[in-house]
Amino acid sequence: MPKLKVITFGCQANELDSERIAGLLASQGYQAAEAMEEADLIILNTCSIREKAEQKVYSQLGKLQILKRQKAGLVLGLSGCLAQQEGERLKKRFPCLDLVAGPQDIGRIPALLAQARGEESYLPFGNEDWHGIEPCRESRIKAWVGIMEGCDNFCSYCVVPYTRGRERSRPPEDVLLEIEGLLTRGYREITLLGQNVNSYGKGLRPPVTFPELLYRIETLVGGRLWVRFATSHPRDLTPQLVEALAELGSLCEHLHLPIQSGSTRVLRLMNRGYTREDYLARVNLVRSRVPKISITTDIIVGFPGETEGDFQDTLSLLQEARFDNAFSFKYSPRPRTAAAAFPDQLPEGLKSSRLQGVQRLQAQISLEKNRTLLGREVEVLVEGEGERGFLTGRTRQNKIVHFQGSGQKAGGLVLVRLEEAFPYHLKGRVVT
Repeated sequence: MPKLKVITFGCQANELDSERIAGLLASQGYQAAEAMEEADLIILNTCSIREKAEQKVYSQLGKLQILKRQKAGLVLGLSGCLAQQEGERLKKRFPCLDLVAGPQDIGRIPALLAQARGEESYLPFGNEDWHGIEPCRESRIKAWVGIMEGCDNFCSYCVVPYTRGRERSRPPEDVLLEIEGLLTRGYREITLLGQNVNSYGKGLRPPVTFPELLYRIETLVGGRLWVRFATSHPRDLTPQLVEALAELGSLCEHLHLPIQSGSTRVLRLMNRGYTREDYLARVNLVRSRVPKISITTDIIVGFPGETEGDFQDTLSLLQEARFDNAFSFKYSPRPRTAAAAFPDQLPEGLKSSRLQGVQRLQAQISLEKNRTLLGREVEVLVEGEGERGFLTGRTRQNKIVHFQGSGQKAGGLVLVRLEEAFPYHLKGRVVT
């Protein structure tokens, strides 16, 4: 049987797309390859949200060109957002590529593969059947479940609406059927995925909102698995969704809510659709209804025209909001986005300096918040073995915990007493 290696760059949505690609090609007879050297087909599933992600792909393609010269018959493919953005230009730049398919063309990969091999008689799949492909899942414990695709927000820095298209929601019946299958197979946790899950339901008839979908999922799973979701847009965080977080036992007490900047002026330039005050009001509402919730966020520093005052607004927001964690990045111009043409692009050195400032402050806040948990006994979903004989898992609040214990298996729930705190994880031991 031919062997396939999928290499993933980028976000959770790309990880799910890679599982779909593997599942689709498994139906064509491909087995998973452990190493690139043993693969007959290698597909890079790419991200273009930041320039650094693109450069990683180009570096990997350079290495694969050498491998292709050494291994006759090796087929190289590129999928994902970079493929959608650059298209056939990539094949001209990298002649080693045999096929290029964006995220909206996953269903066409078998046809493109056959075309690359000169098999003209191959009957192609449909152009886009992203929700009809059975994923070949990496984990037997945790699963991604795509509920919608695309984005209608057109933030001025973001390329997603151009690479993944406008918003399309899966029918709730399809989502529930997939979750029921995961329950049957013993999965313990699912994460509902979309570029903006809060706006789920657009175009569905009859209409279904995201909170309504969550209540249907609660009825189905009945506490048999943990439910998470990502990613949420603050503008669409409704009181109904907050009530779902407060009421539904299946929903984990964790919310990822990207702010991007603490400056209302910069948020306006970003076309985010809310102010600093709007955002903090939503955070306070969530915490008032779900006191145990952990909240994480995304931060972009060095946006065009960001002043020192704007940057200080971001630092002060971190102090006020006190996130459990923040994923921070330097702004990088993206093709076709409005911000790429903005004046006052900041120098790289200044962006790097500001990024370090954000990361230092957030590490301090994360450590302080984790220290407040010491001595507590928390429920942990075991994910497997970590380093130095420790097991590893996560709490419902999405905190990483390394712990000592024996006899615990991946997929089990254990009670762990927390004994040591670090900025991005905790350590403890199993309570017998």
